[in-house]
Amino acid sequence: MKKKEELDREIDLIKKEYEEKMKKRKKSKDSKSKEKDKDKTEDDKVESSKKSDEGDDEKAEKEKNDKINALVNRGSTTAGDEGPRVFALHKAFYQRRLDRIRNTEVAKRNRERLKSPTLFPSVPSGNLE
Repeated sequence: MKKKEELDREIDLIKKEYEEKMKKRKKSKDSKSKEKDKDKTEDDKVESSKKSDEGDDEKAEKEKNDKINALVNRGSTTAGDEGPRVFALHKAFYQRRLDRIRNTEVAKRNRERLKSPTLFPSVPSGNLE
């Protein structure tokens, strides 16, 4: 139930965003068309505005539908997987993980040994009689 409600909320948000985009586009087109009205004739204005409006509207509509479909598909796949997830542990991947951990430990020990001064032999003293 909660997932369904959350999905509905997200779809509503997407629809609201789409409506806001359309309003902004209309406002910007109106302001642009006012500026262009001075330069164009009536026939040119009608044809160009129809073509651009249809293309933009189709793209925006397609984006909205894609987002909604993605949410619906995501919701349906997660709804079916409510049980505990079981993973198979492959031997090769597990062995690689163990090897990587061992190698880091060995490298750490080697660094510590190299830092200690007792590892290296001392310089012989000059008492050779």
